[in-house]
Amino acid sequence: MPEQTATSLKQRVQAALQSLDSMDLDGLAAMLTDDAQSVDELTRGWTRGRDAIHRYLSQLKDTVSDVHSRMSDAQEQIWGDAGLVTFVLEQTYTITGEQQSISAPTSVLFVRQDGDWKISLIHTVPIPEQP
Repeated sequence: MPEQTATSLKQRVQAALQSLDSMDLDGLAAMLTDDAQSVDELTRGWTRGRDAIHRYLSQLKDTVSDVHSRMSDAQEQIWGDAGLVTFVLEQTYTITGEQQSISAPTSVLFVRQDGDWKISLIHTVPIPEQP
């Protein structure tokens, strides 16, 4: 049974990435805790709270397109009502007409709320390519 739950967390991350790729922001927001936090390469800082994350991503809808995310080297760990999925995010997107490609070690922290796993933290910061 624990393996089933662990696989479920990876599947939830995959579903979150699919929501991001399709810009289904309401679907993504439904996966977050009220006090979720995130950091990424565009903000270079923290976005705190489900509503703030939703507003931030909504602003990107006008400038970001063609988002394609892939998860590799994924591993999960569960401790009671907390779970962690670590992986490398390979992502391409177009921002203000310019194609971007990142490779970013990423951590997604889950907490179990009312019997359901919710995302509490998304930490994804790309490592710059070596010249």
